[in-house]
Amino acid sequence: MKYSRTFCITLVALLIGNMGCQHYTRVEEKSSKNSQELTEVTSTNSPTYLSLPDEHFTFIIANDLGKNGYNDQKIIAELMGETAAHTDAAFVAALGDVHHFMGIQSVNDPLWETNFEWIYKHPELMIPWYPVLGNHEYEGNTAAVLDYSTISRRWQMPARYYAKTFEAGEQSEALLVFIDTAPLIEKYRQSDDHPDARLQSAEAQLEWINRILKNSDAKWKIVLGHHPVFAGTTKAASERIDLQRSLLPILQKHEVDAYYCGHIHNFQHIRTDETGPDYFVNSSASSSRKVVSLEQSVFSSSETGFALCSISDSIMTTTFINQSGTVIYKFERR
Repeated sequence: MKYSRTFCITLVALLIGNMGCQHYTRVEEKSSKNSQELTEVTSTNSPTYLSLPDEHFTFIIANDLGKNGYNDQKIIAELMGETAAHTDAAFVAALGDVHHFMGIQSVNDPLWETNFEWIYKHPELMIPWYPVLGNHEYEGNTAAVLDYSTISRRWQMPARYYAKTFEAGEQSEALLVFIDTAPLIEKYRQSDDHPDARLQSAEAQLEWINRILKNSDAKWKIVLGHHPVFAGTTKAASERIDLQRSLLPILQKHEVDAYYCGHIHNFQHIRTDETGPDYFVNSSASSSRKVVSLEQSVFSSSETGFALCSISDSIMTTTFINQSGTVIYKFERR
């Protein structure tokens, strides 16, 4: 996607002003794929503006949504729509738990209306939604989540895991790999509450992820799933250990730029080394939890909200936006 002007927007709270909020920016210079240098860290109480380059590809990241419009879900849904309008967002990456509690039972389940259609009704959100399955979807009928693609034009889920390549800037491409993390975690494979997880082949998916990343010449490589590889949380450590054993070596081997996930219900940016992927935990778009400290954490916030990823030929920008429309964190990878 190509644009001829610089987009500068002020994200305005629908119900809450942004007076007194802290805003954080962290900018990274990357002189080569394996050489990175942090160049700027700032904090300011001035009004927050989101600036995007002339030639950019932008998408919204949202997850842990489904609360039937309660908590902050409706507020954030409207903010997502306004943001999509101002940034020309190409799609929404829905990283699991669109339906909380026990998932959904069929393509006709009323939760499709109360959790999704009636909430994300902003005209600018009538763009493709590329979902992945979360642990709550695995409590229900996961096949129905895929089959909803035959009902809704914007719900586009061709498989449990899939990849898409997009133009990013004038000369670059971005590979986005959407993965299914629950079957990669033994906790869910052994759980009677998540019956579909044990029916999926973890080995086949890992082989597929490795092959897709290996065969791609895209400048930017991004992997998106529901569960984190690293996170500060009280959730079972075995979840992250399993992904660190199986998925992490693949991410490192193929020099993935970023891994985006949800599940923890707060914002986190984690860096385990200077040359590896950036790990972004996106907060819930409905209700959040307190942050648990982690040594490798660069930034964290217990606010609800959503994220933006904007990619040009030379920069990949990740932006965290809270429930009041304030940009609370921005990170640039070059």
